[in-house]
Amino acid sequence: MHRAVPFAITFVTACVLICAALVPPVESIREEFTLFFDILAAFAFLLGGASLLGQHAAKIHRQAKGWAYSAVCLVSFLTTLVLGLLKTGGEGGLGGSVTGEGTVLAWIYEYVLGPCGATIMSLLAFYVASASFRAFRVRTVEATVMLVTAFVVLVGRTFLGGLISAWLPPSLEWLGIANGVQWIMSVPITAGNRAIMIGVALGIISTSLKVMLGIDRTYLGEDA
Repeated sequence: MHRAVPFAITFVTACVLICAALVPPVESIREEFTLFFDILAAFAFLLGGASLLGQHAAKIHRQAKGWAYSAVCLVSFLTTLVLGLLKTGGEGGLGGSVTGEGTVLAWIYEYVLGPCGATIMSLLAFYVASASFRAFRVRTVEATVMLVTAFVVLVGRTFLGGLISAWLPPSLEWLGIANGVQWIMSVPITAGNRAIMIGVALGIISTSLKVMLGIDRTYLGEDA
């Protein structure tokens, strides 16, 4: 019974949502389900926050390795939570917007999270460059094509692309690196992205069918 009830709920919900997407008269049901999903997401946020507090508090209590980072995480989490709930600094008090102009939370997002995100992305650039060096080693024809394409795109995105193609006459401007980069971005890369999205869509459909038909029951727990 503990398996049959969740499976029945999953199957019925999936059938209703499929009908809501394909049958116009019952399309409004999808909006009702969206409301329930938002409610479930709110409870999930509460559980996630409680789990975050429990895990890091236990790590700090045990003085485990890296407990200082856990302390920073908890202080940042609680500070942001309190400032957001109280809507500190905003107009209208508790009835105002949590991210409105002048709120402390908006200031944190703009001047703390934004620079931190930019810093992380700048560090990732070095890892991407290292991974690209290993991936673009010329060993096969495919690797050679990738290397040449990446080099053309990188050069074309900088000022060097314009300087290299500046000597071309107007009748041969279509041979410029900038135009070549534009063609690469518009045709081959777009085709590749579409192929990837089609593969992702097929994967989502197959996974959804496995869950809907009870073939994949991992969501029921380890003992399912």
